[in-house]
Amino acid sequence: MSYQQLTMAQRYQIEALKKEGLSQRAIALNIGVHYSTICRELRRNALDSGEYFALSAAVSARLRYQYKSKNRRLGKEHINYIKKYIQEGWSPEQISGRMVLDGLKSISHETIYQYVYANQKSGGKLYLYLRHKHKKYTKRTASHRSRGQIKNRISIDERPLIVEEKSRVGDWEVDTIIGRYHHQGIVTIVDRCSKFTLMKKVPSKHAEPVKQAILDLLKPIKDHTLTITSDNGKEFAYHQEISRTLDTDFYFAHPYQSWQRGLNEHTNGLIREYFPKEKEFQEITDKQIVDVQNKLNNRPRKILGYKTPSEVFFATITKSYSVA
Repeated sequence: MSYQQLTMAQRYQIEALKKEGLSQRAIALNIGVHYSTICRELRRNALDSGEYFALSAAVSARLRYQYKSKNRRLGKEHINYIKKYIQEGWSPEQISGRMVLDGLKSISHETIYQYVYANQKSGGKLYLYLRHKHKKYTKRTASHRSRGQIKNRISIDERPLIVEEKSRVGDWEVDTIIGRYHHQGIVTIVDRCSKFTLMKKVPSKHAEPVKQAILDLLKPIKDHTLTITSDNGKEFAYHQEISRTLDTDFYFAHPYQSWQRGLNEHTNGLIREYFPKEKEFQEITDKQIVDVQNKLNNRPRKILGYKTPSEVFFATITKSYSVA
């Protein structure tokens, strides 16, 4: 007897009978289909754990049918790929775009969302790794206006126009994020072109430890540090010493115009997904900092053609060394 398409009602019957512990042959007899139909259904549409859920099975079957005519089957390779990188913090769009570079047939990010939500309805946990949090933007209060002035600051208006183009590696944006009760913080530095991110924990948001963190992070790549841009926080008061040590130019954005350092603001938002505001930064280890830094740098970005920041950054600096 040939394989027949199961109805939704039959799939719910399979789910219930399987939970009762019936064999595949017994399930087939109960719902009036051939044994091979049940065998094939469970092989194709059960979860990796062996559990079977009617809704998840129906979605998997529909996706398989949808891509069969286009030779784009959502097979085990796709599912394993999705599971792996969703748990790495990649978005469905990043996974979809990167698949092609990694030699898999393309599937849309909408298909990946469908799979994740079907997994959720079936009791799976993949949805917990989706990154969007639907948080509202909160305006800064008046307390941020009393931060004082930094001596000898150079305005972003004087920064070379080429920095705006984001066409070269070496133009960095720098900022700090602070933990609960302002205990300790993290210095974050992001390259405008490659989106490559550097992070270092500091004991406080004072100018001396922040200066030292910036030097520790950028000294090894001093030749690829062309400009630095920050906001007007007092933690960057030692900008002249940073500039001299790294032989680079240090610029300050206009007050309350965070869009001038939009990449750094966005990156800090991504970091906050791992280290939220209510978290005590004293609890964060250096290894955790490095782990998050690696996650961000090895996550494909749409703006980079789904290459990773690490791939773009190191390809560029390696090329410059070979030329030299």
